[in-house]
Amino acid sequence: MKATDYSGSTPQEVREIIRKGEWTKPTPGMCKGRVQANLIVLPKDWAYDFLVFAQRNPTPCPILDITEPGDTEARIMAPGSDISRDIPRYVVWENGVNIDEPTDVSSYWRDDLVGFLLGCSFSFESALMEANIPIRHIEENRNVPMYITSMKCRPAGRLSGPMVVSMRPIPARQVPKAVLCTGRFPGVHGAPVHVGDPEAIGIKDISKPDFGDSVTIRPGEVPVFWGCGVTPQAALMASKPPFAITHAPGHMMILDPKDADLAVF
Repeated sequence: MKATDYSGSTPQEVREIIRKGEWTKPTPGMCKGRVQANLIVLPKDWAYDFLVFAQRNPTPCPILDITEPGDTEARIMAPGSDISRDIPRYVVWENGVNIDEPTDVSSYWRDDLVGFLLGCSFSFESALMEANIPIRHIEENRNVPMYITSMKCRPAGRLSGPMVVSMRPIPARQVPKAVLCTGRFPGVHGAPVHVGDPEAIGIKDISKPDFGDSVTIRPGEVPVFWGCGVTPQAALMASKPPFAITHAPGHMMILDPKDADLAVF
């Protein structure tokens, strides 16, 4: 079954399917028109550092919701949800090292953990598709390609690291339209951060993403790069907090609001 087979499902239905362990794959194309979110969970004594990090780097880290310490419910964006069970796959980190990739992190949960839900570029893909702009990773039933770049985020407290970007090949004539479409959604990364030459932002081989899957770039298409919510994972690897939980790249949490609710004009 493909993620797009759940394109017409409600967020509540998809979260229940994921919570039961019936879907453990990436989420592009699920719940068409609904907001998807990245996750980072940190101990309370690191949460303020991340809040400031996100405020200083809003393009890759746009905050949509924050949980209370020890609480697993995203009360604003997904009432009744459980961020420890409603994502298809997680990554558990210790001292900046990936130690586990479970489909449920309730056994890791602690009373001092704070969850941050960040906007995801999957949320502006509906606008791109409505403008007849192709989304290659959905066409090829793959995860979006993501790359660690040479662009440095502004540090905050103990957190620092490079920006991660997602890439979509866009026909050259449609690049201006793609910029306008996505620029309407600053809460889910907004307009591209780079268009064209990958090496200009430190990407040596575009066929070998650091996260996700490679996709076909056809003649006449331009690689277009957006800020990515995997950026906090690069910060974890660089800054090495003692413990953290994130989503696995491409495996998002489906929230209740519509993508259109985040449009600014």
